[in-house]
Amino acid sequence: MSWLAKINLNTVVKRLGTFRSAILLLLLIVISLFSGYRIGNFFHGYQQQTIAQQQQRLENLYATQAEQVRRINTLEVELEVERLASQKSQKLLTEIEQQHFQVKKELAFYEKVMAPEKQADGLVIDNVVISPTTSLDHYRFQVVLVQQRVKKRYAKGYIELSLAGSLNEKPYKLALEKIANIKKEDLNFSFQYFQIIEGEFTLPENFKPEQLLLAAVLPKRKWQKYYRIDENYLWQNVMEKYPQTTSLILD
Repeated sequence: MSWLAKINLNTVVKRLGTFRSAILLLLLIVISLFSGYRIGNFFHGYQQQTIAQQQQRLENLYATQAEQVRRINTLEVELEVERLASQKSQKLLTEIEQQHFQVKKELAFYEKVMAPEKQADGLVIDNVVISPTTSLDHYRFQVVLVQQRVKKRYAKGYIELSLAGSLNEKPYKLALEKIANIKKEDLNFSFQYFQIIEGEFTLPENFKPEQLLLAAVLPKRKWQKYYRIDENYLWQNVMEKYPQTTSLILD
């Protein structure tokens, strides 16, 4: 830039004259303004192009985001539909399993009656159930007996039912006849295939049952030997209706 310092404006004006010097100065100013204008337009166009590219990119990102949100919403709906369908299928499967279990249970019961050769030969306490009622401390009981002899003859006898627990925090045992609205004869049985003995009873106040004591008795008769079988069932088990099966062999 040292050559610019050597230029003497007075010398230039003297050599070119005042008019030519003014024309030269004006020409330099015009060239500078034109160059600045062109350079400004170039950078302005570049900026506009960059802004347009960024705007297009932003619009593409917005469109992609909207598409992703739409897909997420669709997947959430499909997931909810699948969840509901799975719950419905699970519920249906549970119902089918319950029905299947009930059918198998009924089939096993009738098989004991009609096809005893597949089971132990004798009298069977097939099921014992205690069911609560709407009345306080009032219950129903049901005992199912099944004859399992290939050559069936009438099984005659009786059952004994009693409850073991605590009364006023002390051990206590109750005979069912004392708290049930049944007679002793109602506990007798006489059947060839099966028989259901049932009734109702009310627990005394402050009595907490713990066990159900059941005995099936076949008295000695002309065609029948004496047999007695005693079984104890936890109260919560028979209350929950768990099947209880016990065999009494007949000779």
